[in-house]
Amino acid sequence: MKKVFLFICLLGIFPFVVAQEATIQSPDDAVRLEVNLEAGIPTYSVFYNNEVVLEKSRLGLKTNIADYSEGLSFEGSKTTTVEKSYESKKLKDSEINYNAQELTATFTTQKGQKMDVIFRVSNNDIAFRYHLQKYSDTIAHVVTKEFTGFNFPNTAKSFLTLQSKSMVGFQRTKPSYEEGYYLDQEITKASANNLGYTFPGLFKTEDHWVLLSETGVDGTYVGAHLSDPNAEGEYTIAFPDSTENNDFGSTGAAISLPYSTPWRTITVGESLKPIVETTIPFDVVEPLYEASQDYKFGRGVWSWIMWQDASMNYDDQVTYIDFAAEMGYEYILIDALWDQNIGYDRMEELIKYANSKNVDVFLWYNSNGVANDAPMTPRNKMHRAITRKQEMQWLQENGVKGLKVDFMGGDKQETIQLYEDIMSDANDHGLMMIFHGATIPRGWEVMYPNFISTEAVLASENLMFSQYANDQEARSAAIHPFIRNTVGSMDFGGTVLNERYNRTNDGGNFRRTSDAFQLATAVLFQTPVQFFALTPNNLEDAPEFAVDFMKNVPTTWDETIFIEGYPGEYSVIARRHKDQWYIAGINASKEAKKVSFSLPELKGNTFSIINDSKKGKTEKKEIKQNRGKFEVTIQPQGGFVITN
Repeated sequence: MKKVFLFICLLGIFPFVVAQEATIQSPDDAVRLEVNLEAGIPTYSVFYNNEVVLEKSRLGLKTNIADYSEGLSFEGSKTTTVEKSYESKKLKDSEINYNAQELTATFTTQKGQKMDVIFRVSNNDIAFRYHLQKYSDTIAHVVTKEFTGFNFPNTAKSFLTLQSKSMVGFQRTKPSYEEGYYLDQEITKASANNLGYTFPGLFKTEDHWVLLSETGVDGTYVGAHLSDPNAEGEYTIAFPDSTENNDFGSTGAAISLPYSTPWRTITVGESLKPIVETTIPFDVVEPLYEASQDYKFGRGVWSWIMWQDASMNYDDQVTYIDFAAEMGYEYILIDALWDQNIGYDRMEELIKYANSKNVDVFLWYNSNGVANDAPMTPRNKMHRAITRKQEMQWLQENGVKGLKVDFMGGDKQETIQLYEDIMSDANDHGLMMIFHGATIPRGWEVMYPNFISTEAVLASENLMFSQYANDQEARSAAIHPFIRNTVGSMDFGGTVLNERYNRTNDGGNFRRTSDAFQLATAVLFQTPVQFFALTPNNLEDAPEFAVDFMKNVPTTWDETIFIEGYPGEYSVIARRHKDQWYIAGINASKEAKKVSFSLPELKGNTFSIINDSKKGKTEKKEIKQNRGKFEVTIQPQGGFVITN
């Protein structure tokens, strides 16, 4: 993150006004937010073009010292304007201008303790947080509960993934944020395990789409999720379950006053375009430290996804290094058990060999420790500062460029602190960070300059483990651009050109989606360092045009435009890298889908399209269009990519 310019326009400030209601609107006047205090309980409501999006929803929180949720009086409000311009190579857009109206509503408890609720309302987006002012000499508090609510009209529908039970699944590693999605549910539908739903959450009222999430979560707070709804369709902020991380650690947040909580975010629009294109997770946060260097993003491969644990040996990794070099890729990821099967001494040799081929190395680590029973090594390296810094010193001395740390499991404050500590120490040693078995990013691309992505999705490894995952691949892939990937980078590890999920491409689970579908996901799924599930044999057995496409596809984008789609059915998105446009689409339905669209931003009239024939064969053609108008038929389980 660089060139950050933030200023508060003081001309828009109004004196404090004592009233029972405060109102603020977005710069384009489409979004309106109202704050009320009724019988001592603060609430807010959201409208879009004067239509109700969120009915009166509760505000407030409680600490072990003070109750900021009821018995309050309204002290007053003030407004101001916030303008911010920033640049980043890691996001869906490289240059972002943020303009918002800010409302600060101040409430006072009966004991005189003050709480500000700060709302920022921009076009299509709302972000709000609590600021607890210092009161007397009691500055150490523990936040035990938030009452923040999101009260939808009872005709709304939800598109959600459930919050997993803790200490279940593989070696008691859950929650790992790898659950399936429930689409078009009744708004009052409770989760199957009665633990609520994971952020982000997508909702549809009669006329609007709404995305809920949070951002700005750091080691001073917990990672939250949505509760189950009540009978009226109101969801509330829920804190981590006590059983996370082997029942260790508090479910609340230890804070020191004055203190500002993370932001709760609401994106609203009449279509899915504002949902897919939102930058609100990044607009309201700032870097917590400077990047120790100019981190280089790019493409990579990893043997584990197809060749599995047995490939964690010197010779197989040489094969994959050569493959990465042949593809022109910047990175290779060497996965679990490298410390046992290759060893530290030979790893130093292997890194030198990779560097001789202009390939840099990411290494896998277990985050444990003590949080769960995952046995894979290297283990007991990342959860303690002393061993972590010693390990990172060795990594830096040997030219390792990044880490993939797995099995984090949980959102308690202790775990969020571990994320932060790992990232901060990694930055000191020039290491980029990817997390698996991990929570969603919450503005971390901006807050932590060396952060790349988290998994937080039912990712490509499940295609290796389960034929059912392959049967559902198209549906799942058509969900992620609308929900998970909207709020931050997503390490999926996909784009498969093998027909079968095994080393020799002749057995195991089989892929139901087309090659064009797979190529499209390389564009649809956004993260600045992508490790693709390609294999060396693809140089011989995959279509030459598909391999050429994968040799050239970028992982960083300057502009993202949503074209059309519907969660779980289909998705079409255009992304620009410098002057090169990539338009990608996939179809999860059982019938062919015809899409017609125009993209005036495209210059020229000759384009390449990789698409599927009616018989399901992926082909490449040259097409001519006038003024960026396109008509494409996407076959079932198929996809397309268009480039200029």
